[in-house]
Amino acid sequence: MTAPQISPLAGEPIARADAERLAGVLKALADPARLRLLSLIQSAPEGEAPVTDLIAPLGLSQPTVSHHLRILTEAGLLEREKRGVWAYYRLVPTAIAMIADLLTPPRKRSARKTR
Repeated sequence: MTAPQISPLAGEPIARADAERLAGVLKALADPARLRLLSLIQSAPEGEAPVTDLIAPLGLSQPTVSHHLRILTEAGLLEREKRGVWAYYRLVPTAIAMIADLLTPPRKRSARKTR
């Protein structure tokens, strides 16, 4: 994920290209199944999970779960590692932190870092 140069909450206009990139990532997040996938992967014992471990908790078919994982990976929120016949997914912590920073107003962001 390439971060916008400026937050939409910084008090300055955000560039069109930056707004489009950020909107794409937020669109990937704006689905209940994808939010649950991030939560399931984050809470997995090793911080990663194969597709097969994510199907039953979501109650969705394997192709549907794979589709959601692909969207999250393309948005830069997940990393995929192929091991034999299985693909394992893990969160990209810097991507999640970057989104949080972009959506935190600058005054609150600086107060949070000084604590």
